[in-house]
Amino acid sequence: MKMNNLLEVILLFGKLGFTAFGGPAAHIAMYHDEVVRRRKWIDEQRFLDLLGATQLIPGPNSTEMVMHIGYLRAGWPGLILGGLAFIIPATLIVTVFAWAYVEFGSLPQIGAILYGVKPVIIAIIAQALWDLGRRALKTRLLAGCGLAALGLYFAGINEIALLFLAGLAVMLLQNYRQMRAAPQALLPLSGLGLPALLAQPFGLATLFWTFFKIGSVLYGSGYVLLAFMHTDFVLRLGWLTDQQLLDAIAVGQVTPGPLFTSATFIGYILGGLPGALIATLGIFAPAYIFVIISNPFIPKLRNSPWAASLLDGVNAASMGLMAAVTLTLTAGSLTDWFTIFLAVAALVMLIRFKINSTWLVLAGAVLGWLAEQFVRLAI
Repeated sequence: MKMNNLLEVILLFGKLGFTAFGGPAAHIAMYHDEVVRRRKWIDEQRFLDLLGATQLIPGPNSTEMVMHIGYLRAGWPGLILGGLAFIIPATLIVTVFAWAYVEFGSLPQIGAILYGVKPVIIAIIAQALWDLGRRALKTRLLAGCGLAALGLYFAGINEIALLFLAGLAVMLLQNYRQMRAAPQALLPLSGLGLPALLAQPFGLATLFWTFFKIGSVLYGSGYVLLAFMHTDFVLRLGWLTDQQLLDAIAVGQVTPGPLFTSATFIGYILGGLPGALIATLGIFAPAYIFVIISNPFIPKLRNSPWAASLLDGVNAASMGLMAAVTLTLTAGSLTDWFTIFLAVAALVMLIRFKINSTWLVLAGAVLGWLAEQFVRLAI
């Protein structure tokens, strides 16, 4: 039975590694569709708790969710191999892009595919938001936290600060009567203490430790990843130009799987296949470390009123931030009648006919490509 469970984990997250476009919010929505609605490996509350816990640690949250789910389904082998199954397909795809970039000096054009994929992603996220939001926003206080996070995100407040503030606010408000009887000490998370690296010629060891440091301390979106890599690889080490860095981030955004595979792209253009492997290992290794350390504590969070309230607040804020990201993506994804039709049709397929989200993404890619070809012929 355990071997069958492990195989299920590997096959599922391997498939998603090839098809999970759209960034962390879309990834979370696809996981929810697969492991809660379809396979029923875990229930809504456990899924929300895992999501909240991953928001509290550094690293690629959607990849860390894969590791947690893999552990629940197939133990430690599920955690390790499930994570690899999700990371490796994206890494291979990005490596091909990097090879083309080095050989031809530009990125392959996949705009036509993304034209059809993006509206489908919007529908998938919207459906997951509805399902998860009904459980996460179960009181007026939690609903208020979610709405506050949504508004403050657009006001420019840092999303990590919003998560922690929402968690603390709900924890204090729900437990104010016990505050004197049960004082709590909150320990902030910190990155691993790595020695500062001096500017030096390219080397694989420096490449590994630089990405390991980034993976150990990075919270937030791809824009935060961009800032970290710009500081290290453009300003401090001088290994990349601004354009090369922007191209690396672009590849991470337009390919399936985790955005952190931008590191694979950078590693390849700096050091070929060995560089791609070392960079990928460096940026994802901290995620494994943090998940392995935090995993045993997640079930215990619900046993403490204080920790459970903190997690409820983080979950509510997560829903608000997920909604904010969806609204932001919608503006750039639903640009004409065709993309609006795709989004509505995908939403109907998900809700009414319960079509698997992976097939909808693939269908969107094909329809986007066909639409582009039709436009070219018409011209």
